[in-house]
Amino acid sequence: MNQTELTELTMMLKDNGLTVAFAESCTAGMLSSELVKAKGSSDVLIGSIVVYNVEAKKKLLGVKQDTLDLYTAESQQVTNEMVMGLKKALNADISVATTGLAGAGGSETSEKPVGTIFVSFLYDGKAEEFREVFKGNSQSLLKQFTEYVLEKLKGIVEEHYAR
Repeated sequence: MNQTELTELTMMLKDNGLTVAFAESCTAGMLSSELVKAKGSSDVLIGSIVVYNVEAKKKLLGVKQDTLDLYTAESQQVTNEMVMGLKKALNADISVATTGLAGAGGSETSEKPVGTIFVSFLYDGKAEEFREVFKGNSQSLLKQFTEYVLEKLKGIVEEHYAR
């Protein structure tokens, strides 16, 4: 998103009295870093918890070791536990969690290749899950992941809150 689009997103959030928080694994802080480029971000962004390592996921967000063992750190199940822990920790109106594979060396398989992202949104007692696969190098993937999540956030606000 460009500066104007980011500001439109923050104004939509603000106009609807909404706050947002992120639990970032694969995006490693890029979501919050991108959002703060927008005017009004301080009115809507509560915070971001970067949980790149599994120990951080467990200690800061309450992700269970059993879930990690069964599904791997880069999975929808872990992302779901992350978003629930984030809601408990920061209590934003919209909580967003991301995990994924921006490079080799994780839990990639033919069904879950490098470039896969998992996203969970929690808002108004509803949960939405997304899985997408992108192509490119690590830097390109991180930018694509960030853009994808912010676009999904905008869509949720437009669909469920826009007055």
